[in-house]
Amino acid sequence: MNDSVLALGLAALLGLMIGSFLNVVIHRLPLMLQAHWDAPLGDAPPDAPHFNLAVPRSHCPHCQHALAWHENIPLLSFMRLRGRCAHCQAPIGWRYPAIELITCGLFMWSAAEHSLGFQALAWAGFAAALVALAAIDADTRLLPDAITQPLVWAGMLAASLGLTGIGLNEALWGAAAGYLFLWTVFWLFKAVTGKEGMGQGDFKLLAALGAWLGWPALLSLILIASFSGAIGGLWLKLRGQLDDNGQLAFGPFLVLAGLWVMAFGPLPWFLI
Repeated sequence: MNDSVLALGLAALLGLMIGSFLNVVIHRLPLMLQAHWDAPLGDAPPDAPHFNLAVPRSHCPHCQHALAWHENIPLLSFMRLRGRCAHCQAPIGWRYPAIELITCGLFMWSAAEHSLGFQALAWAGFAAALVALAAIDADTRLLPDAITQPLVWAGMLAASLGLTGIGLNEALWGAAAGYLFLWTVFWLFKAVTGKEGMGQGDFKLLAALGAWLGWPALLSLILIASFSGAIGGLWLKLRGQLDDNGQLAFGPFLVLAGLWVMAFGPLPWFLI
């Protein structure tokens, strides 16, 4: 078998497994954070069951049926069950196989671009973290520090090891400038309107993108995210799905920009 075909096959398999795990992270991490925030306030029930990324076992959210191993195989189980719970026949959300397929595709891209090795694993891990952040933010308007902050440090570490193709100085200034840019926009908007235009998680996400892609990519990241965000907001407004306050999660559009620049590089000068 050709080595490149083998590499793509292994990357696809690993991507499907990681994508399945990301579905767990996307669902459970916000619940874990909420439970942590409620505990000091006394809002958490004292007999609440132990809950984390490992326990309880994956189960149907409708009937609580614990999934057997053959019902939890990435993508294949969804197709075999025809998108329905084997126990209660409730529909399984389309996002589960979509996250697995997207992660699989990103892992295959990493293997095709960088072959098998630490560089491919670094970019695959970066992409997986972005997928999780986009879905969590779309659902909850949260960009958890548990993902964004390690992603910043991982970007600078990867740069120092020569895994991202940029120098440590570019990564360091990318993180600092990315954070400070959105922090400045936040406070200027609040000073003018008296409202908060974005969450602080967006600052950390752009800092992470800057750490991985370097400060020269920041302008492209901001332009792509802003343009795609405007298109997304208009589409939601036309469909009547925009929030009453007219705000939408910006994290998914920052993620889209980050994946675009990762795959295709910064925008050409004549588009900036």
